Amino acid sequence: MQKIKGLLDSIKFEHTIFALPFALASILLLVNRIPPISKILLIVLALVFARTAGMAFNRWIDYDIDRKNPRTKNWAHIRGDIPLEWLKILAVLSSAAFILVSALINPLAFILSPVVVFFLWFYPFAKRITYIPHLVLGIVYFLIPIAVDIAINERISPTAIVLGLAMATWVMGFDILYALQDYEFDKTHGVKSLPVKLGKEKAIKVARLMHVLTFVFLLVLGFINPHLGIIYFAGLLILGAFLVYEHSLIKPQDLSKLDKAFFTVNGWVSVIFFLIVLLDYLI
Repeated sequence: MQKIKGLLDSIKFEHTIFALPFALASILLLVNRIPPISKILLIVLALVFARTAGMAFNRWIDYDIDRKNPRTKNWAHIRGDIPLEWLKILAVLSSAAFILVSALINPLAFILSPVVVFFLWFYPFAKRITYIPHLVLGIVYFLIPIAVDIAINERISPTAIVLGLAMATWVMGFDILYALQDYEFDKTHGVKSLPVKLGKEKAIKVARLMHVLTFVFLLVLGFINPHLGIIYFAGLLILGAFLVYEHSLIKPQDLSKLDKAFFTVNGWVSVIFFLIVLLDYLI
């Protein structure tokens, strides 16, 4: 049980909460009536398997980097508490499970599922070849509402595209902020990120711009989706306040509150968005 706990901790399984509410909100935004529970369950399973595969790939491929990094050298798989082979097996099995679940959803989802797996696998390599690996993660999150639309309607609608852009800019913003933790290490070990390229202060400004764009895309979503009304727009003010508060915690000279901004405030953004959409849908 300790090894299983260590494995789940290594892939930060609990952080699935970052993406899951957005996926559930996508379902409400993209259907005229709620689909069967079985279809919703398959969508949720696909998301969980995809995220698990992505995190397992990341831990596996970044092993040599993580064992040198003071922030990550005490992770369970680095200490040897769990074998690295477990993460390799988990990455392969989760990818296979994602493709299988996609096949159960519909043929189009099955055909496109290897594209998602490719980007999940490629993300750890991106930081070795480009200063904007955050874009690769953004593409993965952009694909979430696209995948939901394909799963339910076998199409790609404007609503899915705009929501995908909102999710992409949201995750790119907080991935840039997350990279600030390893700024000094990355500079000395050749790991690429926007903070390494631009410096802390300019990178934070780019992250703020990303989250401004997130708010703009969510605002546009309210105008192009006929099902959204005044409750949605009022809720966006709350969500916007959370984004402003998140960035108020982060300063180039003092990153002590970065964990609170990333793991607490940022996690609530997706939850709040889902609750806004759910409330608007129900009323």
